[in-house]
Amino acid sequence: MTWEPSTHENVDAVVVGAGVVGLAVARALSLAGREVILLEAERMIGSGTSSRNSEVIHAGLYYVPGSLKARLCVEGKTALYAYCRERQIHHSQVGKLIVAGSDKEVSRLHQLMQNAAANGVDDLVLLDQTEALLREPALNCSAALLSPSTGIVDVHELMLNYLGDLENSGGAAILGANVIAGKITERGVSLLVDQDGKSALSCKTVVNCAGLSAQRLASLIEGFPSEAIPRQFLAKGNYFKLMPRSPFKHLIYPMPSDGGMGIHLTLDLAGRARFGPDVQWVDEIDYRVCEERLPSFEDAIRRYWPALPDGALAPDYSGIRPKLHGTGTPAADFVIQDGRQFGAAGLINLFGIESPGLTASLAIADYVQAIA
Repeated sequence: MTWEPSTHENVDAVVVGAGVVGLAVARALSLAGREVILLEAERMIGSGTSSRNSEVIHAGLYYVPGSLKARLCVEGKTALYAYCRERQIHHSQVGKLIVAGSDKEVSRLHQLMQNAAANGVDDLVLLDQTEALLREPALNCSAALLSPSTGIVDVHELMLNYLGDLENSGGAAILGANVIAGKITERGVSLLVDQDGKSALSCKTVVNCAGLSAQRLASLIEGFPSEAIPRQFLAKGNYFKLMPRSPFKHLIYPMPSDGGMGIHLTLDLAGRARFGPDVQWVDEIDYRVCEERLPSFEDAIRRYWPALPDGALAPDYSGIRPKLHGTGTPAADFVIQDGRQFGAAGLINLFGIESPGLTASLAIADYVQAIA
């Protein structure tokens, strides 16, 4: 692309993408004394993956021990609860039950408990059928695993607090700013930004937190090797809301499934219930709820809640998860890529930041700040 900027500016650090992780990263860099500009292509913060999830604070049960997902989820959970208490951000440590639908699945609960312990999660409680039903009488299960440190949070309120910290420490967020080109330079990275006119930014550090667009952004940067950019797979998750009042006071999760955690029940801070996400592998971003999947939702839900009334579900919303693995392959870890290993000093790429990215956001930010 021809570089014809109308203005040129030298900047210490630029973060691209104002989702919950990009906001947390920009905040951490600014609090560390860096001059930070946060660029967001949309006209509002958090309009992509960050606003289209379950708003769950995860405990860290499922992830491979030693992985970034495991480490940063557990660290981030502790930091996030503390931050929410300090800032009085609406959240609730409601807990969740992972249910074994049959005697054959009970052994998987034991395996999950061992995996969680390896990740440093030692507060799980194994419940037999009677104990589980005392907590949730509407539930159908052979046994359940109680995770008391799982919770929910108002993601929009959280993001506004991250943004406020960024701005109060001297950083700036620029909305409607689309990065259209870039190149590796001796100083770091230059970006060409279109915001009602082209501007060039010469940056010491660029952190790519573009989420679903992270691979595209990396491919725009001249001098960064294409073979270092992992393939992205898109997993759409549909959500259906429960029209009647929920009989459950915990989050209810079945055993994990290919590409996700199964069609689970989550609650919002008002106690309303929704079900999802499922896993629908797609080739393009389309946020329309796939209403044809309603029967499969009802079938999955009735395995742990047989009394789900007919006609009780209505389409709610959907989200797209930027995965680094496809169907039938093991779940991939986060990739936080220091460009120095590819001759691109100053560039840090975050790829595959899906769940538990919200929970891990503060820990991810600390990790990036340490290498930036």
